[in-house]
Amino acid sequence: MTNRAHLLDAFLATTSWSDAARSALAGDASNRRYLRLRRNSGETAVLMDAPPEKGEDIRPFIAIAQELLSAGLSAPRLLANDERAGFLLLEDLGDDLFARVVVRSPELESSLYQAATDVLLALHKRPAPADLAAYSPAIMTVMAAMAYRWYLRGIDRPFETVATKFEAAFQPLLEDIAPEADVLIQRDYHAENLLWLPNRDGVARVGLLDFQDAMAGHRAYDLVSLLQDARRDVPLSVEAEMIDRYIEASGLPRAPFDAAYHLLGVQRNLRIIGVFARLSMHFAKPHYIDLIPRVWGYLQRDLDHPALAPVRSLVLDTLPEPTTPRLQTLREKCGTIPTL
Repeated sequence: MTNRAHLLDAFLATTSWSDAARSALAGDASNRRYLRLRRNSGETAVLMDAPPEKGEDIRPFIAIAQELLSAGLSAPRLLANDERAGFLLLEDLGDDLFARVVVRSPELESSLYQAATDVLLALHKRPAPADLAAYSPAIMTVMAAMAYRWYLRGIDRPFETVATKFEAAFQPLLEDIAPEADVLIQRDYHAENLLWLPNRDGVARVGLLDFQDAMAGHRAYDLVSLLQDARRDVPLSVEAEMIDRYIEASGLPRAPFDAAYHLLGVQRNLRIIGVFARLSMHFAKPHYIDLIPRVWGYLQRDLDHPALAPVRSLVLDTLPEPTTPRLQTLREKCGTIPTL
């Protein structure tokens, strides 16, 4: 038995779940793993195993969960934790991820996205917690440039000079169009991190997962994350309907919000392309390469918005399309970059 297993047993021994059966749950792109605990009575809970020695820290999850719960939203309730060892026992919100429910019951797609949009409207009525770091134009620019420093690098193109040129053009655009960082953004708000809880009421019908990287950001950011989903195709009609729903309910002026939405779409999709390349090249997770073409499609749509005119040609001229041969070049570099 490993030392980590001993620590896990010791943690559970401090709870009433020490004798529960354990089964693995699907993880994410991090070093965390998740176990479902099941008592003989059928009652369940979820154990998050987040090893500090691998850079994981459960404290942000705890803080953001408490913030979301205080807003009346359905983050998992916290049952027990050991911050030093990196263990967290959570309410089990079930398995009905939006991504699964839509496949099983496609007639619910619009209703699910309406509920998820309403969660953002409710959350955005509250200011971001004062101690939450801002997802500022400067940080967003560096994150967007990951497309150059990882994807472009991965397809054997020179990247440092063009990355610097991109940053010099992109940050002023963010500062002009989307400088606000006044609400809590979860940053990975999409169909594989949302659970359908139809027996609850209102915005509590949406269970929330994977929000520990939350920051203070622009109120369009999570809407982009929801509607330009790297892992599934959201119909254009649903995207348009939800943008309209958010604008009408919030009372925000349409033109500035629409410009910010597409600019943040460019930022997010460039970052994701870079992140997916890095997950393969450094972390040896090549399946993320298969998602890049969908994200590239979102990027092209967002670049067509008039607000992106100052950078559109620059991005299109310096960032090559992820063709099949280029994606294969990325796959061949899986796990070959040992340091970040």
